[in-house]
Amino acid sequence: MKALESTAPLIVYIDIKSPYAFVSIKPTLALEKTLGCQFDWRPLTLDIPSYLGSAEKRDGVVVSSEGRSQRTWRSIRQSYREARRYAERQGHMLKGTEKIWDSSIANIAILWVMQRRPERMKAYLEAVYPPFWQRLLDIEDVSVVADCLERAGIESAGFDAFQQGDGRVQHDQLAGQLHPAGLFGVPSYVLDGEVFFGREHLPYLHWCLTGKQGQAPDVAYDPDGGLPC
Repeated sequence: MKALESTAPLIVYIDIKSPYAFVSIKPTLALEKTLGCQFDWRPLTLDIPSYLGSAEKRDGVVVSSEGRSQRTWRSIRQSYREARRYAERQGHMLKGTEKIWDSSIANIAILWVMQRRPERMKAYLEAVYPPFWQRLLDIEDVSVVADCLERAGIESAGFDAFQQGDGRVQHDQLAGQLHPAGLFGVPSYVLDGEVFFGREHLPYLHWCLTGKQGQAPDVAYDPDGGLPC
């Protein structure tokens, strides 16, 4: 698997623990449905402590923090407010996480779905994303992720071995390609080898994927008459 190459019309990179990826799911699925095609969904597991420091909360109170200035905290809180606003517009609840999760198991499940039942990707994302952001899902527990697969209509037998073995290898090999390829955050989209970071590019991607008819749209979070963002 090469980071910028696919036989699908669009590559979509997401991370289950990212609120920005969460609020991109609904409009990205809407675009996939509008086009009547299958996107290539892939994991981009963020190493948040490497650039934002680490922290842990209990009952909403910070009990430990490392490498985060007050400026960083203000930026994070504002970013969550923005993501929460868009989640609420989509009918979702978004509660800030109380620790930095290792989302690799839930992200490896994306590879599992793509290789076995890609047409069930929407069901998997709906099984894992909303409950995680309601603080109802432990995505570090392989049995919890396997249950999400089953609820999405995807066979989970063998998933534990996959996430420890071949799936982990695929995940890590892909991760090693991402930064050199210009992929740093989520959601990211790849169209004909070109990277687009952020769901605000969906109107433009829609225009490209439908033949570039008329004037190209500007980037937009909520385009009038366009896809829901």
